[in-house]
Amino acid sequence: MKLRKVTAASATVLALALTATACGSDDGDSGSSGGGKKITIGIKFDQPGLGQKTPDGYEGFDVDVATYVAKKLGYSEDQIEWKESKSADRETMLQRGDVDFIAATYSITPKREEKVDFAGPYLLAHQDVLLRADDDKIKSPEDLNDAKLCSVTGSTSAQNVKDKLAPKAQLQNYPTYSACLTGLQNGAIDALTTDDSILAGYASQDQFKGKFKLGGFKMTNENYGIGVKKGSDLKAKINDALEAMVADGAWDKAVKDNFGPANYKNEPAPKIGDVKS
Repeated sequence: MKLRKVTAASATVLALALTATACGSDDGDSGSSGGGKKITIGIKFDQPGLGQKTPDGYEGFDVDVATYVAKKLGYSEDQIEWKESKSADRETMLQRGDVDFIAATYSITPKREEKVDFAGPYLLAHQDVLLRADDDKIKSPEDLNDAKLCSVTGSTSAQNVKDKLAPKAQLQNYPTYSACLTGLQNGAIDALTTDDSILAGYASQDQFKGKFKLGGFKMTNENYGIGVKKGSDLKAKINDALEAMVADGAWDKAVKDNFGPANYKNEPAPKIGDVKS
């Protein structure tokens, strides 16, 4: 009789314990500091040197930064779910909660800050041009007058140059940066323009090493930040992670690993909150 009572009591305690455990383990799939099963991060899938999907996984400077940040938040690499974040989709993805944060050549601007919050910046890039390595004619933005200047369809980079620096530049719109590179290589165009970090990433590809050079013109400031949902407490935690990445040398290593082959003369790591106009 006593055995039955003890067994019944034990069963009751066990049932209560299981119920409490089930309730306590429901902390979501992502979005908390290491408590969830995974964290979802938005990156570019098609930008060599920054964010690129390869047969072996994902690589690039943005990927290295995002991976470091995720680890500081308590997530291992196998707990990261990468999601493609195209430029036009980034704010919507954050607002809908499709991703926890985005590191995808995401320049901090007042207009974007109306919709999302930014940690960082973690890289100060500049609009520049990519030239053939043996080109000694284009030494300044003014030398782009009468030159065939390429950028991708939908980008404002080439138009900015024409409007502000070289009004006689001949704009050439190609569907992809890779197409522009092919045109630059065979002489169909004279220069390719976009952010210097993006240009360095493309020029660092094995098939292009030694064939191109950056102009070093620094025509604009592009402050890359990590986008989070408006009001997210992740912003402060990501800022702490970015400061740690700079302090322990991982930031410098990521720059060298991803942009080194293009002799990219990067700016020093920016201070958190220091957005250059």
